[in-house]
Amino acid sequence: MRFGVGFQSHIERSWKHAVLAEQMGFDNAWFVDSQLIASDVYACMTLAAEHTRRITLGTAVTVVDTRIAPVIAHSIATINQLAPGRVVLGIGAGHTAWRTMGIPPATIASFRHAVEVCGGLLQGRAVEFRARGRSAEIRFQDVEHGYINVRDRVPIYLAASHPRAQALAGELGDGIITISLLDPKVLAANLGEVARGWETRGGKPRDYAVSTLGISCVLRAGEEIDSARVKARVGPRIAVALHYAYEQVKQGRQVPPFMEAFLTPDYRRYLDSRWDVIHTTHSRTLQPGEDVFISADAIRGMSLSGTRDQILERLHDLESAGLTDFAISPAWDFVAESTVEFATEIVANYS
Repeated sequence: MRFGVGFQSHIERSWKHAVLAEQMGFDNAWFVDSQLIASDVYACMTLAAEHTRRITLGTAVTVVDTRIAPVIAHSIATINQLAPGRVVLGIGAGHTAWRTMGIPPATIASFRHAVEVCGGLLQGRAVEFRARGRSAEIRFQDVEHGYINVRDRVPIYLAASHPRAQALAGELGDGIITISLLDPKVLAANLGEVARGWETRGGKPRDYAVSTLGISCVLRAGEEIDSARVKARVGPRIAVALHYAYEQVKQGRQVPPFMEAFLTPDYRRYLDSRWDVIHTTHSRTLQPGEDVFISADAIRGMSLSGTRDQILERLHDLESAGLTDFAISPAWDFVAESTVEFATEIVANYS
């Protein structure tokens, strides 16, 4: 199992968080991309690349169509010049990056095209690129003079929570990224969809990554799982996942079954009443009054919270079900505290 830390991209904070994660022995640092909420993801990764030496840096995730695919490939290849061989392109159809503009996420066809274009360009190949009703064969013009790095491989992980995207992740990706997928049975079912994509390429690729970004809190002696401290630590990230699920409900789309039980009628009414501002506290804090909807069951089901031994046991069960990478994604005020706690309590004791 590889371990990582993910955080809201912040131009003054994120590189420091990446440095701390590297010092604490984590394998990966993941950066959120959402242009109306956070700092520019590639600017934050540039600073992290300059201040770290070992840790892998990844987007989690960059968003299709907010930048055209050649720009995405160019941006990550530039980071790869600064941090050769320790860069991952996580890419997805989008959530807040599109929804904060009142536009739904990119279509599966756009998702496919972006991944194909990025994959080809990052391998130094010519690819067909389509935009504005036209099509042309393109390639990077100069790969020899230090502008970008396509010599060192950049794996591409696809963010996917629904069957068609999961199959696409199996077909085209080097890995899949999921959010708060912490039930081994649900994980195994999701990988069944990914396997449909593997079949189209002749089988599961070697070293295929199965990653989830979640959240964790190690309970103190005698502490209840829904204590105020635990809710402050894990609640904002649980809420992000539930906000996404409710977006799906509002559009008549399928909701991941493990989230549905927590979208109670009262919580839905609450979200409706604050929908215009719901993303203003994204990944930082809960909205006023939202804590009452983050139940003990939601914390158990949508975070790795519990005693040290309970968390270690759950991680072993997830690894047995196919998980290869787990990253904590702490709330705004708890990145350093959570990073140190997870490293010393969990990573150091996982074997």
